[in-house]
This record gives sequence, structure tokens and C-alpha cells, in this order.
Amino acid sequence: MSAMSGDHSAKRKTSAADLAAKLAALPDTATTDIRAEWRRLYRAHPPKWIGRQLLELGVAWKLQERAYGGGSATMRRRLAHLAKTMDEKGDLTKARAVTLKPGAKLVREWRGETHDVLVLEDGFQWRGQRWRSLSAIAREISGTQWSGPRFFGLQAKTEAAAEVGSEAAAEAAGDA
Repeated sequence: MSAMSGDHSAKRKTSAADLAAKLAALPDTATTDIRAEWRRLYRAHPPKWIGRQLLELGVAWKLQERAYGGGSATMRRRLAHLAKTMDEKGDLTKARAVTLKPGAKLVREWRGETHDVLVLEDGFQWRGQRWRSLSAIAREISGTQWSGPRFFGLQAKTEAAAEVGSEAAAEAAGDA
């Protein structure tokens, strides 16, 4: 091992030890000092409504992020989207989207016939044929224009789609 990588390793261990000491000291730190640390780390005042426990968690998160690196760009975008939804609606339950994983099976009964759709990496399989979208399958099954995710119970029901069975959503959630 070269002297440079040894120095880097020693520096990293020191950083980890420093981080561990800072994290261990947080519960005993005065609230005013934690708020000041928040301001230093986030370069903004902490929200007034935030309690001490969340202040500690926020400071601990930022310290660890600086020591070990932050989240991915995808995660930051998703968090920003959730924060925006929370600001606008005050409720995140509506913002959650169902993500179908390859291998999941969607089951929908339509006019006495059960239809099984397999989720693939790049589309769907129904009756042995590949399809690009659930909407195309729903249109083929019903003979009318449908939102595929709504037809298979993956979106919230509306009055127009009240006919969609909840068993499809339960089946999809169980298999996903």
C-alpha cells in the first residue's frame, strides 16, 4: 500500500471517528446550539415548528451526508416532488404512485372472464402477446377507451371508473 493511500485511509478513519463523536454528542447538546449547527449546515434557519428530535435527526443526516456523500439525483428529485406535494396538498398519500416490477401479475375480471397480465421489463404480456401499454390491453378487453392503470385498479377510482374491481389492485399489490 502506498503512503498516499495509507494517509487517505487514516484521514477517513479520523473523519469516521470525528463523525461518531459528533453524533454521540448531539443528545447532550443544547437546543440553541443544535439550531445554530442546523443554520451552519443547511445555510438556512430551521423551521420554527420543528421539534428538538427532528433538529437532531436533520443535523445528524447532514453530518453523515458530508462525511459519506449524499443521495442520488433521482432521490433528490423524488424528495423535491414529495415536498412540493406536501406543501400544495398537505397529504402525501395521493402522491404515491404504484410501481410495477417485472414479474408482477395483474388480474382483472371483465364480464365473467378473468384476464391475467404479466408485467415485463419493457411492456406487458396478455394472452401470449406482448403489449406496449396497459391501456391498449384494456381497450382490447373492453372494446372501449380506458386508462389501463385505472382499468386494472392501479389508480384511484373516479365515478366514471367505479366499475373497476378492487380485487385487481389487491392482486397487483400482492404480486408487486
